[in-house]
Amino acid sequence: MDSALRDHGGDLDAALRRFGGDAGDWLDLSTGINPVPYPVPPLSRHAVAALPTKSDMARLRAAAAACYGTSVHVTPLAGAQGAIQAVPRLMAPGRARVLSPTYNEHAAALRGAGWTVGEEKAPDALAGADCAVVVNPNNPDGARHDPDRLAALAERVGLLVVDESFADPEPGLSLALRLHQGPQNILVLRSFGKFYGLAGLRLGFALSSRAIARTLADMAGPWPVSGPAIEAALHALPDTGWQAATIARLTRDAARLDRLARGAGWPLVGGTPLFRTYATPDAAAAQEHLARRRIWSRVFPYSPHWLRLGLAGSPQQWHRLAAALDQPPPSSQA
Repeated sequence: MDSALRDHGGDLDAALRRFGGDAGDWLDLSTGINPVPYPVPPLSRHAVAALPTKSDMARLRAAAAACYGTSVHVTPLAGAQGAIQAVPRLMAPGRARVLSPTYNEHAAALRGAGWTVGEEKAPDALAGADCAVVVNPNNPDGARHDPDRLAALAERVGLLVVDESFADPEPGLSLALRLHQGPQNILVLRSFGKFYGLAGLRLGFALSSRAIARTLADMAGPWPVSGPAIEAALHALPDTGWQAATIARLTRDAARLDRLARGAGWPLVGGTPLFRTYATPDAAAAQEHLARRRIWSRVFPYSPHWLRLGLAGSPQQWHRLAAALDQPPPSSQA
């Protein structure tokens, strides 16, 4: 994949270069990160001053397994991205197929490691691949795939990678609960930072068979995640009360964002409780309209119409967004 297409949300530097201002002036809605992060208590001296111990890692794996409802092996990594970078090295390069359009790092990482990558539109078209990748729910269109159908697809590919980075608000979508039933060639990726709003900690998990977990752990080395990430996760992962309240809030706020977008004449393409993607007459013009008001959004090189927005966090942020969407760019007006 060309480096120009390997773009991401969260690139506020690009907004500053194009439109000016200071970072503090901007409302960055270009990512799908929860804008109200988990309230991490003060970190212990051990978390910041000592190398993580084997017992620290064991507690983290156990907490993640309990949170995700799985009895298979859990490998902590530096975000879901850490697993995406490792996947191409799990076997010799071959034929990969990625259900697209989706998060561009999957295809990019595979191509960078020498894989031949096909980007397919339908799950059945992934059959026969040495490595098949599905993001569930998908980023950016929110497409959802039945876990049982994905398990059946695994029987028809060499390795099935299911990226569940946005599945926390919708646990019924996850393969985690049934991974112990097989097949053994499924690798599920989970992001900690997105749902818990702590992306800077760089923590994620790979759920897999023992054989895949051993290979991933060998590649990641003895200290794949930091002490602060471990300690924060040990507070957050068992906190079911916070999780339930957050899912309810995200669901309400996603509906609120949809109402604002409809008022601007932007119908919903799809999304998750953490982000929404809208069809605009001209995505570049819509992005620029918001950027002139110091609100950063996400557009995509493969669509001239899709614009993705994350959720605002504070009442003041919602007011700014509502005011900006109340006056859409001229091309969006009837």
